[in-house]
Amino acid sequence: MKNITVLGTGVLGSQIAFQTAFHGFDVVAYDIDQAALDRAAERFDALAARYVADGVENAAGGGAEAAIARIRLTSELTDAAAAADLIIEAVPENLELKQSIYRTLADAAPETTIFATNSSTLLPSALAASTGRPDRFLALHFANEIWSHNTAEVMGTPETDPAVYDAVVAFAAEIGMVPIPIKKEKAGYLLNSMLVPFLEAGAGLLVDGIADPEAIDATWRIGTGAPAGPFEIYDVVGLTTAYNISRMGGEKQQRFAQLLKEQYIDKGKLGVSTGEGFYTYPRAN
Repeated sequence: MKNITVLGTGVLGSQIAFQTAFHGFDVVAYDIDQAALDRAAERFDALAARYVADGVENAAGGGAEAAIARIRLTSELTDAAAAADLIIEAVPENLELKQSIYRTLADAAPETTIFATNSSTLLPSALAASTGRPDRFLALHFANEIWSHNTAEVMGTPETDPAVYDAVVAFAAEIGMVPIPIKKEKAGYLLNSMLVPFLEAGAGLLVDGIADPEAIDATWRIGTGAPAGPFEIYDVVGLTTAYNISRMGGEKQQRFAQLLKEQYIDKGKLGVSTGEGFYTYPRAN
């Protein structure tokens, strides 16, 4: 693989594109319009600075800036797919949206192109038929801040070609990830199967009026020694992602989604990426 396309340049999509380019691949980053691409360019600049500040190996001395030069931005989906060896889809968690994108890609991408979804909650089998190439489709799931939390969960469907699976595992290792093979489909993979119940527990305490985010987070940090509580994690993940996942859940999750929309998202408070969510950033120590 040489040419990699990433669809979606939000918090995690931009990280996937940058990490891939940082490790020497040519990357096309797609998003829906010029405004989204302008925000993507700002994210890439911020990521370059973050890699240097965090001491990522080979980032200083121009290494991080060189990654930006290997990323081409486009708002044309057919252009993004035209020469791709691998397309990593990281668009919002909406089944119909993803299926529609894959139907377009099925015609636009070369027959040899591998498709991978970064979906956090949807099973790849729910998307496979819309790809037109279920044997060349699987899930490749990253954690936020992938330069340090560098897991890459690889999950196929019963139709995924084993050679395709192995190629994606090898690609993940090439971009500095620790590939985590998953033996069969599981909504939430490994990481989110453990993380989501934790986050939902925090959300439930909030919507039931038990405590505010600061108290919930402080209790978790002090009581366990963990570096962050659920609402601090929500801010890092992004409140739009939290909303899209929660609105598809049960009654309590939907109440949390409504709270997110009315009190935060509609006011432009999306988390760390916008400087404010449950907390204001940068935060005082």
